[in-house]
Amino acid sequence: MSSETGVPFVATGEATAILPVPDDQRPITVIGTESMRQTFDAGCIKQAINAATSPGVSRVVLNPDAHVGYGAPVGCVMTSRSHIYPGPVGVDIKCSMSLLALDLDEEAVADRPTRRALINAICERTPTGAGRGQRSVRKARAVSPALGTQAVTEGASQEVCEALGIPPEWAQRCEDSAHTGHDGSRDALAERLRVLNRESRFCERFAGKIRQLGSYGGGNHFGECEITRVGQGSRQQRIAEAFGLRDGGVAFLSHCGSRGLGHDLADGQFRSLLKHFTDWGIPLPAGDRHMVHAPLGSAEANAYLDDMALGANFATVNHLLINGLILEAFQEVIPGTTGWLVYFISHNIARQEPIDSRLEWVHRKGATRAFPAGHPCLKGTLFEDTGHPILLPGNPQAGSAVMVADAGAELSCFSVNHGAGRIMGRKAAGRTLDQQAVDASFEQRDILTNCRTYPIDEAPAAYKDFDEVLRSVELAGLATQVARLEARFVIKDGDKADD
Repeated sequence: MSSETGVPFVATGEATAILPVPDDQRPITVIGTESMRQTFDAGCIKQAINAATSPGVSRVVLNPDAHVGYGAPVGCVMTSRSHIYPGPVGVDIKCSMSLLALDLDEEAVADRPTRRALINAICERTPTGAGRGQRSVRKARAVSPALGTQAVTEGASQEVCEALGIPPEWAQRCEDSAHTGHDGSRDALAERLRVLNRESRFCERFAGKIRQLGSYGGGNHFGECEITRVGQGSRQQRIAEAFGLRDGGVAFLSHCGSRGLGHDLADGQFRSLLKHFTDWGIPLPAGDRHMVHAPLGSAEANAYLDDMALGANFATVNHLLINGLILEAFQEVIPGTTGWLVYFISHNIARQEPIDSRLEWVHRKGATRAFPAGHPCLKGTLFEDTGHPILLPGNPQAGSAVMVADAGAELSCFSVNHGAGRIMGRKAAGRTLDQQAVDASFEQRDILTNCRTYPIDEAPAAYKDFDEVLRSVELAGLATQVARLEARFVIKDGDKADD
């Protein structure tokens, strides 16, 4: 039992447990050591039980990074064969991670002037912060409304990639390079966009949101220059080589999503579905408006799936464009640099996948897909024989990780955590942590940033113990660590720093 929450977890292993659910429904699968389970506060547990008892829900998984979110916890997986839920996807549709490997050894970014020049070159191309787009930086890639429309309806098609200067072969290293509409067609997305543009509020904002392609957002979004440390095991080295990772090599890790467009689409869906519940007198699960839902096949579900796909395509192209701009910045500072995309993977999305031999809609909210070698969904991909890369951010000081799924991931609906997970709310971090001490800790570790002061609510101490999170995943048999990533500089939403 968790001493902090008083919740009767039933341990099933060193890093696995179940959480009983009322009315003899299927219990929640819990991934995490005892110390990790103690980080699940009462609000997180309540949301998990609400999710598990909601209409049409067949399975719920809590990952070790879980914490309170909107409707369902961040860090959870929820499956259904009959319903679609916007809340357990989240407001930042297809918030994702991507990793760019560079043909540079760590000595290339050892000195501070080079790193500061790289920070400046990147910030001239990829703006940060809510609402900022291409017009706010000098060397961004201009995206017209017509090309933006093509991007959100086609995703990373060859034509879209070529128009934006993105290597088209990078699309092969995406979890999903393109999303289609509810009927599996692009036409459904084009029609949905026409419907949305008849609404004055959406139409007026669309062009501005498209100009955010190639930009980071605020909050926990970031870009980090990393040094790759490949594990010493023979399997780790073999898989790292297949992924395109070199020990001591430079890489760049990015975290962002669908920016303002995804937020507008998600917010519109919450409002639309809530009105539907109100008009028809449908009870909300546990009275939570963020758990609105729609039966699959209904007009409401189709509209949500189309909107989710539009936001997801934006996120995909946004990440690939950011990586193209990052490579361009490195080439400006260190001429002759080449690079390749390792992988792009989301952690806020619903996808139809085989679970227990049946197709279900797997809602991952702050959870990362984890398909091992031989999984049927990897057939014909570059990762059929290895499993795909899993990209997990920790924090700049603890490092991040690249993992690969093991067969045991079936326990968690082929999913793992999406990072360290918050242990301290943003307001609590601001009240509790000392800004000078946070800034000094980065200086002591020789990690540069683009910020005059590091965002206090994003300080490493606001997050869970990343090593224990990863230990939970490995002990549970879900995935194996292939490499750790050590930050050399960080791009966050903040004022430009003086060196």
